[in-house]
Amino acid sequence: MTSVQLSESYRLRLEQLLADALSIEDVSPSRLHEAMRYSALAGGKRIRPTLVYASGEALGVPIAALDRIAVAVECIHAYSLVHDDLPAMDDDDLRRGIPTAHKAFDEATAILSGDALQAFAFEWLSEPIEGISAQSQLRLIQGLSAAAGSRGMVGGQAIDLASVGQQLTEKQLEVMHAHKTGALIDACILLPSYCSELVTEQQRDSLTRYATAIGLAFQVQDDILDVESDTATLGKQQGADIAANKPTYPSILGMDGAKQKLRELHQEAFNALDMFGSEADLLRDIARFIVQRIK
Repeated sequence: MTSVQLSESYRLRLEQLLADALSIEDVSPSRLHEAMRYSALAGGKRIRPTLVYASGEALGVPIAALDRIAVAVECIHAYSLVHDDLPAMDDDDLRRGIPTAHKAFDEATAILSGDALQAFAFEWLSEPIEGISAQSQLRLIQGLSAAAGSRGMVGGQAIDLASVGQQLTEKQLEVMHAHKTGALIDACILLPSYCSELVTEQQRDSLTRYATAIGLAFQVQDDILDVESDTATLGKQQGADIAANKPTYPSILGMDGAKQKLRELHQEAFNALDMFGSEADLLRDIARFIVQRIK
């Protein structure tokens, strides 16, 4: 099976697992559960869970453990998007080509559905996983909690909101995105390493460097697409960052500088995987996809 076929296989696997895990639409309160499914099952690139599977594949981790992690991180990601789109945050009307949760339902239901998706992620991850010790499972929960909290994704969103209209340095922008985007991507790549006692610190260090590079590359490409793409392709409002007066890589480095930064990060990601053989090919393909994607 090629890396492209494998990536699609993992995406379809995640879609089915997520649909099964959230088969709660008829459970009271039904409107809340409908809103949870609306946001979590709305499609998307599913890069984060695919990274979970790709990292686990490189490390030889059992698929059952990866399934648990993949669903949990996608629920965390879905909740973050629901909250990011709220009027008090980015005030977006479109997400993945459809109305955002607060437009499709209402603001209160959107907030509660995001809260519920976050709680569900940890409920799901705390279920016993065959072949994984309780101690290792606690490390998974701790790692995802840190990545999602004030020292990770939520902290990055707070920095983002405080930076509107501000002139940031490149380093300050990098710190913001290392929290807002990078922390959860780091978790996707590193959490599988806690599921096997055979993983070495050298392997974990290699994956950490890879994760740092692609996490930042993802955001640089996002900033470029916000300028060069269009709303129909992106599935969300093109030019939203410019309209909101947010600092971006093109605004700080210029478009040529941002694209050069993207190329450098791509190379850093590839170099980080030098110690791995073909078992890490899917990770390499994901790095390539991140810098070449059009939405």
